[in-house]
Amino acid sequence: MVGDTPISKKSRGAAVTEVRSSSSEIDAFLSKASEIPSPTEGDGRLIFALDATMSRQPTWDQACHIQSEMFREADRISGLQIKLVYFRGFDECRASRWFRNGAELAKVMGRISCQGGRTQIGKVLSAGLKEARTGKVQALVYIGDCMEENVDDLCHKAGELGLLGVPAFCFQEGRDPAAETAFREIARLTNGAFCRFDNGSARQLADLLKAVATYAAGGRKALQALEKSGGKGARLLLQQLR
Repeated sequence: MVGDTPISKKSRGAAVTEVRSSSSEIDAFLSKASEIPSPTEGDGRLIFALDATMSRQPTWDQACHIQSEMFREADRISGLQIKLVYFRGFDECRASRWFRNGAELAKVMGRISCQGGRTQIGKVLSAGLKEARTGKVQALVYIGDCMEENVDDLCHKAGELGLLGVPAFCFQEGRDPAAETAFREIARLTNGAFCRFDNGSARQLADLLKAVATYAAGGRKALQALEKSGGKGARLLLQQLR
């Protein structure tokens, strides 16, 4: 991937699941998402992290399409910077530079291919910690389908993220129980949210991702503008704002 950097010295360089979550889970997600601090114009930063291991290959193309919609929506509002973090293969975990142009980020993501390997969620959380210690990060979004690490180690890092005020929004593809347990706990410890998706709710996932990105970029006013243009995720999110 052009312009990306390894997170550690060891780095080497479908239908997306629709939210078959219960309505209460979605409501909880929206409630937590509404609590993201509204940034001042020009300083919103969002880390977008992905599991790019082989188990996600069947849904990867559609996932890329949905996620690129979030980037394009963020592009319509000035102020949001997005950093892409992904892992795959043998000990490869990479982080891009901060992007202000969603189209450029979508192109970079389009060049990523899935490779077999174990999860490296710990490195994703470490990347979030590193950035949060140098400047405010409004949110960390993570999309994955499994978890093959020590859950207590992940929870320790999640707790540190929570102390730094970085909510993690964890989207689980499928129903792996170990992943669900870890993702829910990461979300809880960071004051973020968990939401499951599968083949039925791709549209709703896209709407929610766009709403989170828009709110991170411009706060309530930006979200209201998105809602007026027909954004369903924005409308749902605004219903939870106080």
